[in-house]
Amino acid sequence: MKQPSIQIRLKQVMFVVIALFVTGFLALAYDIFQFGNQQAHGTADAAIVLGAAAWGNRPSPVYRERINEALRLYKEGRVKRLIFTGGTREAGFLSEAEVARKFAVQHGIPVESILLDTESRTTVQNLVQAKILMNAAGIHSVLLVSDPLHMRRVMAIAEALSLDASPAPTESSRFQSWTTRGEFLWRETWLYIDHLVMGIQTTSENPS
Repeated sequence: MKQPSIQIRLKQVMFVVIALFVTGFLALAYDIFQFGNQQAHGTADAAIVLGAAAWGNRPSPVYRERINEALRLYKEGRVKRLIFTGGTREAGFLSEAEVARKFAVQHGIPVESILLDTESRTTVQNLVQAKILMNAAGIHSVLLVSDPLHMRRVMAIAEALSLDASPAPTESSRFQSWTTRGEFLWRETWLYIDHLVMGIQTTSENPS
């Protein structure tokens, strides 16, 4: 009986490798999607709001919904402090965190209840800088506020930083259509794979 050629065997191996990678990628994407449905119901010392774009003096729709979620947590008494994160893309403009504080104060949050990180540009940096603020203010536990599809990676980073954190995904988001949700999920899956392989990296992630 004629044995398969080396070329055929290589093709078979490549097919198996690709099939395994695709299966693993889809399984991970499904895990990220499902994880976004988890919602903490308890209280914490503070809420950390993961940064997103600011449009001048206004939060972008994505950031606005994250801020609104944090305001709800504060007004329901589930947290006593708010930590807004995010720097600025261009010198001379307010940082994302400063824009968030302005929005929060306009909606009834006392300025003394707000802490700001105005330097970070990535998710990892958001949490690293927030941890510094937590330590200085004696904050021990936090709820992490971001979009549902972002939460799996956010919580993994928080665990790596030894934060006492629970997920608080936004109840509303601009990522509603299948197209926008698919693009976000695709990006988050790759970034989560990068986190699993590389661990905490403060410079590898493009700013959100």
